[in-house]
Amino acid sequence: MANWIEKAVAIVSAFALALPAAPIGAAQDASPAQQNSYVFKANAELVLTNVVVRDAKTGEFVRGLKQSDFTVSENGKAQQISSFDFQTVDMATPLNEATISGLAVGVNGPGTKAAVVAKPEDLRNHRLIVMFFDLTSMQPEDLDRCVKAAREFLTNKMQPADLVALVSLDQTLKVDQDFTSDKAVLANEVGIYNGTEGQGFAEGATANTNQVEDTTGYTPDESEYNDLNTDRELFALRAISKSLEKITEKKSLLYFSGGISRDGIENQASLRAAINSAVRANLSIYSVDTRGLQAISPLGDASTGSIRGSGAFNGAALTSNMNANFASQEVMATLSSDTGGKAFFDSNDFAPAFAQVQRDTSAYYAIGFHSTNLARDGKYRKLTIKINKPGMKLEYRPGYYAPADFKHSGREDRERELEEQLTSDLPATDMAVYLDAMYFRLDENRFFVPVSLIVPGSQIPFVKGGDKDKATLDIIGEVIDEVKRPIGNARETVKLNLDPALQARQKNIEYTTSFNLPPGKYHLKFVVRENQTGRMGSFEADITLPDMKKQPLKMSSIVLASLRQPSKKASPLIRGGEEYVPNISHVFRQDQHLYLLYEVYGPAREKPAEGQPKGTKAGINLLSSLELIQGATKVYETPLVQAKALNVEGRDAVAVELDVPLTGLKPGSYVCQLNVIDDAGGSFAFPRFAVLVREPAATATPTEPVTSGSSSGSSGQM
Repeated sequence: MANWIEKAVAIVSAFALALPAAPIGAAQDASPAQQNSYVFKANAELVLTNVVVRDAKTGEFVRGLKQSDFTVSENGKAQQISSFDFQTVDMATPLNEATISGLAVGVNGPGTKAAVVAKPEDLRNHRLIVMFFDLTSMQPEDLDRCVKAAREFLTNKMQPADLVALVSLDQTLKVDQDFTSDKAVLANEVGIYNGTEGQGFAEGATANTNQVEDTTGYTPDESEYNDLNTDRELFALRAISKSLEKITEKKSLLYFSGGISRDGIENQASLRAAINSAVRANLSIYSVDTRGLQAISPLGDASTGSIRGSGAFNGAALTSNMNANFASQEVMATLSSDTGGKAFFDSNDFAPAFAQVQRDTSAYYAIGFHSTNLARDGKYRKLTIKINKPGMKLEYRPGYYAPADFKHSGREDRERELEEQLTSDLPATDMAVYLDAMYFRLDENRFFVPVSLIVPGSQIPFVKGGDKDKATLDIIGEVIDEVKRPIGNARETVKLNLDPALQARQKNIEYTTSFNLPPGKYHLKFVVRENQTGRMGSFEADITLPDMKKQPLKMSSIVLASLRQPSKKASPLIRGGEEYVPNISHVFRQDQHLYLLYEVYGPAREKPAEGQPKGTKAGINLLSSLELIQGATKVYETPLVQAKALNVEGRDAVAVELDVPLTGLKPGSYVCQLNVIDDAGGSFAFPRFAVLVREPAATATPTEPVTSGSSSGSSGQM
């Protein structure tokens, strides 16, 4: 089943700017006092780093140091230490095998005892260790090896001060066991990974790989698949880090993986986000390559067939295989070095990784400071920590990424924020956004679905650009079917370049895109972001595209509009070369017209009259009118419109248009009743909807639309 989307064109219509100046919602108004007020912000973000001080000769931890013994510099500038603490597992208070709710409620096996939640202050002087098993990247033998090492540590090496959590990534990211000191529970839980064949997301081939059996002379290039797989793994690390942010103690994550690769600058934004989240959560990552010590052969391993050509004999194949292996370890090494952890490669013994975590977190000094650099530019800041005593070696995180406001965030970060908001269960409410979707049948199994969004102009921070008011909006949306599958998506950057005379800040901006969908139930979600401050708003709606075979009177949605603009496109919204621009707010002015459009499909045919020549096509008899009701009184009714023949070519449909001049109506709310009667078939419908009529605007606005952009093969208006 082919489902496709018609991407939107950015067109600013006079309709969008001619709606009433009165606000749609209270969020769009701002008083002069609010606009001219000043806001003072304090730098309340504490930069926390952990320092391990060892004797340069013996390697023993040095105790008894004071805050005055340390100096901290950021990019060469001295910083004032605002918090100082010393923690050691020797002073840990037993938690009686409690569970710490740092990630989520664990999935314990049957028969395990109930979890006892510990208080945050009780975590002081404890080791917090997360074991993260990336099942998507490991072969069964690699998984057996790391599970065996983990069970050995949990059973024989785990100390009373250790609190361990288990997390895995397979089809989804799961917390299999929250932080606990219960060795038996942990050993039982880690055993569920043993033998798991999580190969659904294993590393794919690339065009220059030698690890693929050459049976046809063709190697599929799966680089894009690999990039998505890498993003998935990095997003999982970021999610774990974010869930641990509220626990201020130092935390360690043992990352068991069979390698993670990136292609050039691809995945750079995801890698940076994962590292930054870990640093902010005070989480050090210890990467363990579960493949162990590998024998890299120019002919590949025993799981693939032999290669062709001379590459096996001139060193090219061996070089390629070694580069691929190094590339799969480079991301893991970066994750560890930039978060203050260590990476363990090319060894079948994983015990040193566990020992290193215990060694690094046995005792440490926690130093915090408020940076004197208040710029939220997202740049990397190098940390330098010194001690005023000779003969000592310091271990600490080398730096961190500064917080970034929207102005300083990069294109990849901005795109990621949009996509995350689109998939979030929580709505974005910084901007007011309104959405409506309609449908028109194209054939028995396909509907044209126009989707219109409006944003109050008061929500958009226009800036002066020459003699124009300018602004940029990012719009992203998707359509999901009943089983949560994405069916269509939209992504558009709309650049507004408007005449100040349009008074855009006092009107509404409308954007329209469209989808072609089969009958069914769908969920739509759209996110709009203005690109001056980065504020976002979202709107979600459900739409049902009916199976019209069972309906006696087959009708489309009813479109209300106050503007019809010239258009040469092909669309059910276009009649006689003019496009109906949907008025989704149903708010009109007295100096406007209420234009109404709908379609009826497969109307019944009249019986042939007696004596009519054979072969004469039977006609139809479709009657329509619109009533406006205020209270219990009908205040207006349009003349009866009668359709005697089909007027939509190729779709067995009748398009009905009604025009209601609003000059003679008083301002106020009205209930509109559309009367539709298929006289030949004896079927009818009387749908109702509300409209609001307001007084004319104080000043007239231009009626010609302003086009701000277009692209080939797309449709829509703004």
